[in-house]
Amino acid sequence: MELNAKIASTTSEIESIIQLRYEVLRAPWGQPKDTATDELEPKSVNAYIAVNTEVIACGRLQENDGKVGQVRFMAVAKNYQGKGLGEKILTQLELVAKEKQLAKIELQARENAVKFYEKNGYSIVQSSFLLWGQIQHYLMQKIL
Repeated sequence: MELNAKIASTTSEIESIIQLRYEVLRAPWGQPKDTATDELEPKSVNAYIAVNTEVIACGRLQENDGKVGQVRFMAVAKNYQGKGLGEKILTQLELVAKEKQLAKIELQARENAVKFYEKNGYSIVQSSFLLWGQIQHYLMQKIL
């Protein structure tokens, strides 16, 4: 079965995406579900991959000042990691960024994801912050 990234357009799709973000990016560190979204959700573009109705991979692109896109909330369900789904999500978000004529994409990569982003053309700008006192992040970018 070919799994392709789609752009979310319904409330139920967004709710399923936020649930996956919570399960992968927040729950393992005891963080509340409301940390898996923010006030920029309505203005952002969410890409996702689903099997039947279950969202198994997602990522979000928001447009910041200066024609800079920011990728956030990249998540792949545990049973589907390592199968190229993150790359499909990232590629879809980059296409949207190019359509919006953004100059570059920035993101805050967790330490365990740096090699994934480097493989996809991103480079480290600097070490940025330690999330919850545990997870080192790196500011990375890709010129479009």
